[in-house]
Amino acid sequence: MTVAAQIAASVCAAVNLAAGCVGAWAWRRGTSGAAGRAFWPLCRTGQITAGALAVIAAVAILSGYDAPNSLLYVYLVLPIVVSVIGEQLRLAAAETILDQRGMESAQEMEALDEAGQRSIVLAIVGREIGILALASFVIAFLALRVLGTV
Repeated sequence: MTVAAQIAASVCAAVNLAAGCVGAWAWRRGTSGAAGRAFWPLCRTGQITAGALAVIAAVAILSGYDAPNSLLYVYLVLPIVVSVIGEQLRLAAAETILDQRGMESAQEMEALDEAGQRSIVLAIVGREIGILALASFVIAFLALRVLGTV
């Protein structure tokens, strides 16, 4: 069980660190470039690896594994919790941007010209990438903590 947790945590940390770095770069430089397109597959892969850590925690608990440190279970489960919270915040990004621009719904964007619509969409995607990049960094940190508790 220890080896499986170490391997999964290492992969999770590496993928999420890469996703966080690419996401931070995309957020900083603008979301329409190659970094913005590369971020999403990395982010989703990182979320899958966070799920794998939770599965390992469930298997460890169900099999009666006696962890050397009880914090191991916390660090195995927290990455998926952070991932879910990040997704919830990502879903709220569109509403936040529309509220900042004084719009009650996305249908009000139709009254804007193409450039105005594009600026709002890029602001929404930029906020989504920023939120998930930050979540990826936190997940990578938690995965590294697994390595410290195994």
